[in-house]
Amino acid sequence: MRDLIRRLSNGIPEIGFKAKICGVIDERNEISAMYKGIPQNDVGLYTDVIANVPKEIGINMLIRSMSPEIIMCDEIGKAEDILAIKKAFLSGVKGIFTAHASSINEVMQNENLKKLIDEKIIKRIIVLSNIEKGKIDEVKEI
Repeated sequence: MRDLIRRLSNGIPEIGFKAKICGVIDERNEISAMYKGIPQNDVGLYTDVIANVPKEIGINMLIRSMSPEIIMCDEIGKAEDILAIKKAFLSGVKGIFTAHASSINEVMQNENLKKLIDEKIIKRIIVLSNIEKGKIDEVKEI
């Protein structure tokens, strides 16, 4: 996740991808390792970080004050997370989110995530291997 947000925020000149204004909600400070307001991990030049607050509050703070093009947070699933993600989507903000599941079927069985799928807010589900680092096991376009 950290590498992805860094690449989106800095841009990828070799493929002509321009930098995006990004926001990270780092509820447990695992992505940015924020210390005295400064991310200790490289999350990109154009990334704002909201650390140590619940995702639903952080998403709303980013939308209201930082005008991100992309929001990222990990381990979504609570009803409050889903409502905040819907608000971001309706505000025109794209999102990249992780959720714990071992298969696409398991994602589809999560009632909160299913709401995002049914409303076409989630566009793609990618399941990463839990055995081989960086390997993609499944991809589903919604």
